[in-house]
Amino acid sequence: MSARRRLCTVFAVVIALGMMASAQEPKKEIKHVPIKTTSAVSGPEMYKSYCAVCHGIDAKGKGPAADALKVPPTDLTALASKNGGKYPAMKVSAMISGEDVPAAHGSKDMPVWGQLFWSISGGHDAEVQQRVANLNKYIESLQKK
Repeated sequence: MSARRRLCTVFAVVIALGMMASAQEPKKEIKHVPIKTTSAVSGPEMYKSYCAVCHGIDAKGKGPAADALKVPPTDLTALASKNGGKYPAMKVSAMISGEDVPAAHGSKDMPVWGQLFWSISGGHDAEVQQRVANLNKYIESLQKK
């Protein structure tokens, strides 16, 4: 067998093995589970329970479910830097509450938190607003300095 033919055979085997390995990787999917009630006063607790799975504990957009999403999660630590150094509190509140729905939110992959906060708050608007405000305040605290 010529050296060229052996090289082609080795190359074909490497490609075949690569294809087999990628075909065996399980497809990532997001498991939808009922929302768990957390304290309305704890922004960190709400973040860890509701946001970290997609945005990551460090809020940089690399949570365990991030790879399964069609639209990559936003790096929440860069919101102020992307807004001229000023944290966009009103925009973030609107996104959390569902008044402003970005492409990833509101899809089957990522819920609008305002509606879910309403359900776990028993329809008490003041508690929903408290949740949104405290989660927003926590996200603001995560901004890069």
